[in-house]
Amino acid sequence: MTLLYYDYIFQEHDTGSHPESALRLAAVMRRLSFLSLDALCQRPRWEPASIEQLSLVHTAKHIENIRSVANRGGGEIDSDTVLCQRSYDVAAMAAGAVADAVRRVVAGDDVNAFCLVRPPGHHASQDQAMGFCLFNNVAVGARVATQVLGLDRVMIVDFDVHHGNGTQAIFYDDPRVGFLSMHRAPLFPHTGSADETGSGAAVGTTVNVPISLGTSPEVQIERFSAAMSQLAKRMSPQLILISAGFDSHRLDPVGSLGLNCEDFTAITREIIKVARQYAEGRIVSVLEGGYNPDALAECVGNHLETLMEEG
Repeated sequence: MTLLYYDYIFQEHDTGSHPESALRLAAVMRRLSFLSLDALCQRPRWEPASIEQLSLVHTAKHIENIRSVANRGGGEIDSDTVLCQRSYDVAAMAAGAVADAVRRVVAGDDVNAFCLVRPPGHHASQDQAMGFCLFNNVAVGARVATQVLGLDRVMIVDFDVHHGNGTQAIFYDDPRVGFLSMHRAPLFPHTGSADETGSGAAVGTTVNVPISLGTSPEVQIERFSAAMSQLAKRMSPQLILISAGFDSHRLDPVGSLGLNCEDFTAITREIIKVARQYAEGRIVSVLEGGYNPDALAECVGNHLETLMEEG
């Protein structure tokens, strides 16, 4: 059975009129409830990420900065990244969901999981919050897998319209964690060129697939699948983590690469094929972007239903 991680606490990260708002997850949960998908998943309880778990990725200074800004009642880290009084607790709960999902999936309790969490994480680096992101949820999950659970090879695939610069920076010299990002270029954060491939012993474990606006969905899916297959052949991953951003949807106000919900379903199926071949089907998917609530809800419903076919 597929694990679904969601808690009402994710509504409590109040960003005002910001596009990364609680309306996103409220719309998704209405859709999942309407389709009865939430009732068909395993709904675990979990604890927020501990300081020790967050420290697998982030510096003590960064963790304390997020906590202190929240304790002062919130404020802006930058023009894109807003905190309220509850934001530290919410962000820790998001990272904790991914850590718990990784633990359960690696243990074989369930074959896959979807973490319907916010704030998103893939722009957050070791020591900096940016681009709506406070803690890097997927990175915490990958470090739990390698440093706590003892896996040797983990692969992160990121199909958000924006490059996962934080995730790339965290694992750029770590040969145990492969990172693939397909994203629109040029676009914020203006990183992720094809010649960024890792450093030291990890050269070749970072793969970027920049996509120009106007590229057809068929070509995007083909390029993503080919790059993922190549990286998986190199890594032989024991676990696949997905940074599942749906802001490449044609109706998204923040990014868009002209994709439809069916295209994301096709991408999900390609990931599942690779997970079957190398990782015994083990997948933990984590929500990143997607800022048209109705489009996001439909895309997440399709993504989750596709994972459930395996679970």
